[in-house]
Amino acid sequence: MFILLRSRWWISPVLLFMFLLGLTLFSVVSAAGSTATLLQVSSDPYTNATSQHQTEVEPDSYASGSTIVAVTQVGRFSDGGASNIGWATSTDNGSTWQSGFLPSTTPYSTPPGSYDRLSDPTVVYDAAHKQWMIASLAVSATGSTPVGAAVLVSLSADGLTWNAPVVVANANGGFFDKDWITCDNTATSPYYGHCYLEWDLASSSDLVQMSTSSDGGTTWSAAQSTGDNATGLGGQPLVQPNGTVIVPFLSSSFFSSSIAAFISTNGGASWNSSVAISSESDHQVASLRTEPLPTAAIDANGTIYVIWQDCRFESGCSANDLVMSTSTDGSTWSAVQRIPLDAVGTGVDHFIPGLGIDPATSGGSAHLALTYYYYPNANCTASTCQLEVGFASSLDGGTTWSAATPLAATPMNVTWLANTTDGYMVGDYIATSFSGGKAFPVFAVASAPTGNQLNESLFTIQSGLPVTGGTSLAASPRVAFTKPTHTRRYNTL
Repeated sequence: MFILLRSRWWISPVLLFMFLLGLTLFSVVSAAGSTATLLQVSSDPYTNATSQHQTEVEPDSYASGSTIVAVTQVGRFSDGGASNIGWATSTDNGSTWQSGFLPSTTPYSTPPGSYDRLSDPTVVYDAAHKQWMIASLAVSATGSTPVGAAVLVSLSADGLTWNAPVVVANANGGFFDKDWITCDNTATSPYYGHCYLEWDLASSSDLVQMSTSSDGGTTWSAAQSTGDNATGLGGQPLVQPNGTVIVPFLSSSFFSSSIAAFISTNGGASWNSSVAISSESDHQVASLRTEPLPTAAIDANGTIYVIWQDCRFESGCSANDLVMSTSTDGSTWSAVQRIPLDAVGTGVDHFIPGLGIDPATSGGSAHLALTYYYYPNANCTASTCQLEVGFASSLDGGTTWSAATPLAATPMNVTWLANTTDGYMVGDYIATSFSGGKAFPVFAVASAPTGNQLNESLFTIQSGLPVTGGTSLAASPRVAFTKPTHTRRYNTL
């Protein structure tokens, strides 16, 4: 592993001695005296000249009991997809990790598979069938532009040994984008053991699609649309204790862009028409590939929390805050509130959030943990932007939040990241999961390239982060402005 240092961090003499002896773990210590160990959990082993190495981007994670599984793209192609999907698994509440790569997927996997590339990994555990599942998009690169040709699910009984993928759906001449998976893990739910997969049919104006499995991911239903044929991308399905499935997503149905949601109350047999959560206004992040995709999580009682990047509280849409809305039923949503990571008007740009909630907590005592990227100065360029990773948490369901804490030990230059046709990339999403009451963020960190080789890998915090609170969600007035014109990608392989 490697640790990156900046002036606000120092290494204790004992830890420096351990590092010189060749040990792989040591702590970075803040000036305030708090200690956290930045831990690299995976790295890119591939050498194919067609993609960028060493690169790992776009992680998701899920925790069940003492096991945490994180997944990521590995060996990013500049025009879409990756050489394979990597996994990193801890079976002891994040103390130690093992890593590897999916088998039977692409020419670069062991054994080789028939798909050109993979993209958009997401992971879940099915408690009823005792199966881990990694969903991903199979990417075809036979045409002039790579496209999502199929939705796949790879299964594992232990999060360490993975089977050849199951095909959930084939695009059959169209193309797919942005899949996400979840399972109903409440034993008293009428649909316990149902798993739900969302993606969009990008070749049909991003028509949202849903599929359901009730046999541990071995077979999946035919794709279904919502009652209003909703379009958009980045849906993140969540299941309430009563079996209701709620899917927040970035919609193109209501306004030019909005955050919306739809539900199913019958185990995925059908899906209701979508409802608006809120309009959406976001600042164009300099030089970096981002969209205002929502991150969503659920507490023990079934309250849904949705967070996304939004500039409505900043004069002239000059930077993004992270904002939040909640719901107990998926139909009625709270007013949008600004999370107080930095003061309004400071010019700090926040984006690509990953929210986790301790599954043992709920309501006014729900423990929230939020990981995100940010620029200290939104008004920057590829040569001047300083990319950082931040973390904040709440002990009271988001009523108050801790002070924002940087996680990477030094800021990153965006040119150290994998490049794409839509900007430099750490991922369209990142993730935070809970294990043993601690938060485990997973995120890409890069250091300066070695010659022509990049150094961008998957990291977490050794043994996790505690949840704290502090600053109240103060009411912030929405600022009137003319929203700048953005080019929406809406095709985010």
